[in-house]
Amino acid sequence: MSNYHIKHLEEYWQVYRKSVRNPENFWEEIAEEHFLWRKKWDKVLSWDFSKPEVKWFEGAQLNITENCIDRHLATRGDKTAILFEPNDPSEGAQHITYKELHERVSTMANVLKAQGVEKGDRVCIYLPMIPELAVALLACARIGAVHSVVFAGFSATALATRINDCDCKMVICSDGSYRGKKKIDLKSIVDEALESCPGVTTNLVVQRTGGEVTMKEGRDIWLQPLLDQADTVCKATVMDAEDSLFILYTSGSTGKPKGMVHTTGGYMVYTAYSFKNVFQYRENDVYWCTADIGWITGHSYIVYGPLCNGATTVMFEGVPSYPDYGRFWEIVEKHKITQFYTAPTAIRALAKENLDYVEKYDLSSLKVLGTVGEPINEEAWHWYNDHVGKKNSPIVDTWWQTETGGIMISPIPYSTPTIPTFATLPLPGIQPTLMDENAQEIKGNQVEGRLCIKFPWPSMARTIYGNHERYRDTYFSAYKGMYFTGDGARRDAVGYYRITGRVDDVIIVSGHNLGTAPIEDAINEHPAVAESAIVGFPHDIKGNALYGYITLKETGEGRDQDNLRKEINQLITDRIGPIAKLDKIQFTNGLPKTRSGKIMRRILRKIAGKDTGNLGDTSTLLNPEVVQDIMDNALV
Repeated sequence: MSNYHIKHLEEYWQVYRKSVRNPENFWEEIAEEHFLWRKKWDKVLSWDFSKPEVKWFEGAQLNITENCIDRHLATRGDKTAILFEPNDPSEGAQHITYKELHERVSTMANVLKAQGVEKGDRVCIYLPMIPELAVALLACARIGAVHSVVFAGFSATALATRINDCDCKMVICSDGSYRGKKKIDLKSIVDEALESCPGVTTNLVVQRTGGEVTMKEGRDIWLQPLLDQADTVCKATVMDAEDSLFILYTSGSTGKPKGMVHTTGGYMVYTAYSFKNVFQYRENDVYWCTADIGWITGHSYIVYGPLCNGATTVMFEGVPSYPDYGRFWEIVEKHKITQFYTAPTAIRALAKENLDYVEKYDLSSLKVLGTVGEPINEEAWHWYNDHVGKKNSPIVDTWWQTETGGIMISPIPYSTPTIPTFATLPLPGIQPTLMDENAQEIKGNQVEGRLCIKFPWPSMARTIYGNHERYRDTYFSAYKGMYFTGDGARRDAVGYYRITGRVDDVIIVSGHNLGTAPIEDAINEHPAVAESAIVGFPHDIKGNALYGYITLKETGEGRDQDNLRKEINQLITDRIGPIAKLDKIQFTNGLPKTRSGKIMRRILRKIAGKDTGNLGDTSTLLNPEVVQDIMDNALV
């Protein structure tokens, strides 16, 4: 029986039991049989969550791009590796074969080397969803440089913070990007960011929109002429399994974003294995994940996971509403998509539109539907199941994180019976548990608690770049000997998991994890603001939206409040990006605080969510009178 491709529930349980009884043997078998190694490992796993230190396939040598590209050339050289679907459908799709991808990645890798990039150097990639983004990322991996992709919707300040945090020496950007009807000037955002990034010596610029840009001499270089001159053959650099592959930033609930460091060998093994099973990928399937490569979903399930399996993976530049709300379904019909992976936010937005947008397309090629980014609500699940999958395509509601590197809990299509809103069962090798407030493990079913993982898995992040102490404090200090996910979960009668949401101050808006602290910091820079508190509240489309409670200084009184709201949201856009804008801003006389001065967000969340029936005992607060005042003036 193959542990690699699970096809039935009975088989799942056999494989799962084997994987938790002897994890080292389980992963060793998979690593040995399905990947190309330059040198075998000396030890499968060594770990200690108290430090925390985790190493998989220690001593092994490999290059992940040989597994993603080179090893497919003999059998799949002419097969489409990346199918690029541009923002404007009239531009036409591009089919990049494995042979062409090999040449493009090698050429780009030679350009990077010629510009002085060496093994271990960090390279920041700030590109829209165009093929050059995947090529740049793989070219870094080819020569052992560490890529740090920043979503090209982030502001100059957010970009500069990330560049400086991991000391990137090079940036790869584009003149601009297309998003629906909009043309966005990305180069000027990069120019502004680089004013405060002294470590960056080179900025390679991809031409996408042909917009006017300013090129700074000695730093900015157009990429295409360099590619035209470069050799098309580049030998892959040999990497250790535990060498860094990439750094990807995720919102911190306190202060600056966290640069999660993912290493090479374990990440490759786990993303490839989870991709194969969660999407039940078969040789001639056409797989489409609608995420941006700027997020972990794009890294693991647009690039590395699919390409390691020799898949055809779709890269989509556009938005679901352009030229109209049928765009997703038009692409499904056009390319005969077999697996479709998107966010509940997108599903909710599309479900609000006329059903004709879905029904006029032939979606019969679909075999598996997936959701990612946040738990999917029941109404959206049924709409997706009925109208997109026509009740024939199982929905995999996947739970995982930037930190986990790959999908952790998910149904296996055609094997696991699904229940709306449940992520269901852990993948083989994943050992989840629920913990109570007293740090005791909760046994049995029909229980709720904080979701932890008891045992390491190959794709877990190894540290926070430059701050191992923060890594330990954030993930390993709450529960001894466990990885704490930061999420709450419920386990039902049959042992299925349902994620109930964040238990810290990170809010998931449209599938993006937004830390409240950086948003509050941005708001508090406004000269009229004394202090602020951000909470999430339920939103029909985004899942959650942001509600800001803001106390003004004396000087703020009498000011035009609508203007103030605009100024505050502009500040947030400039510092973090438009995704973090507040939907509601309520000006308050004060914020409810404990006697030690901690803001009681629990109360603010309940008011924002119109759930004021049980606010608990507010008499113990430092200023209980403000609660009534906030309730009286709440924006409903």
